[in-house]
Order: sequence, then structure tokens, then C-alpha cells
Amino acid sequence: MAKLNPYLNFDGKAEEAFTFYKSVFGGEFVGEIYRMGNAPGTENLSDEEKNRVMHIALPIGGDLLMASDIVPSFGQTLTVGNSNYVSVFPDSREDAEKIFKSLSEGGNIELPLEDQFWGDYFGSFQDKYGVYWMVNYNEEYTK
Repeated sequence: MAKLNPYLNFDGKAEEAFTFYKSVFGGEFVGEIYRMGNAPGTENLSDEEKNRVMHIALPIGGDLLMASDIVPSFGQTLTVGNSNYVSVFPDSREDAEKIFKSLSEGGNIELPLEDQFWGDYFGSFQDKYGVYWMVNYNEEYTK
């Protein structure tokens, strides 16, 4: 079966955001942090745009969270919205609390992490980089 991995876009904050995510989830980036300036046809970019991230990947569990920065001089714009969420399924209630607290710091909590009527320990928020997250723990999922 094919595998799905979330891919995020940032406006010059991909490396900063992923360094933060790495501090929450642990692990090491897969491969190097590829820069826009290393790609063919980017000779005329500003130094700032050449330093933007073309690709970065962080393994989380058996999945990859990946991202890049937009390049404004290519006509790209970033529209932050709530049409996508990264949904995290921790191994324990304690991990759910740690991840929720760490990732939501400086962001906007939509739904506090708490026991929900459907039986899960769940909460959602937008982090300080504009990315929307759901943290969902249910002991049955970990068996």
C-alpha cells in the first residue's frame, strides 16, 4: 500500500520550524537540508532566497514530516489556513501531554487536550508557525 506523509510550506521559516519540531519529537533529519541556491536556475535569487529550504524531512514514528520554503521571486505566496492538520497519535497519555504542551507553546489552542465524549484524549491547536495540529491518544490504538 502507498504511504502518505504530510508536506508543509513555510515563508522562510522551514528550518526554524523543523528545528523546533525536532526538539519536540527527537530524531535526526533525513539527509541534508537542501537549499534553494543549490538547485539549477537559481543563480539570480537573492542571498536570502538562496538560503531558503528546498527540502527538509524529519522522521516521526514510521512516517516523515517534510517541508520547504516558498520563493517569493518565483511568484509563490504562502496562505496559512486551517484546511490541513497534522494528526499525531502518541504511544501514551503522557506523551500526548508532552507533545501538545510543547508544540502549542506560542500558538493558539482550539480545543484543550482533554478526555472527549468519543473516548479519546484529544486536543487541537495552531502552532507558532501557523501549522495546525491534532493530538489524539486512545489506549486501544497502541495495542
